[in-house]
Amino acid sequence: QVQLVESGGGLVQAGGSLRLSCAASGRTFSIYRMGWFRQAPGKARDFVASISWSAGSTNYADSLKGRFTISRDNAKNTVYLQMNSLKPEDTAVYYCAADSVGTFDIALRMTPRQYNYWGQGTQVTVSS
Repeated sequence: QVQLVESGGGLVQAGGSLRLSCAASGRTFSIYRMGWFRQAPGKARDFVASISWSAGSTNYADSLKGRFTISRDNAKNTVYLQMNSLKPEDTAVYYCAADSVGTFDIALRMTPRQYNYWGQGTQVTVSS
């Protein structure tokens, strides 16, 4: 089992920045990839970014490239999501997820079903 705990959410004005953290514990050696997803009220859970736990290769949602950056600190078993130039439409619950199955399919890395462990989510609210 892998446990994930997100932190760092909050209320920020448009144009501001936030950094989310996701601390992993348990069988972290089984993790292939970590991802961030977000879900706004009444909408589906959307892919934000993912990172290989070992190699550090990254994938981003096209619409978020240049504003969001995913990184990891293996020594701390923690993944980060740096969010800059935030917009009101970035308001959502942000979820951290871990994939212990693995895939070479980039498209699958962007789908919630590829991830088998999830955190409880952290609210990000961007005011206009």
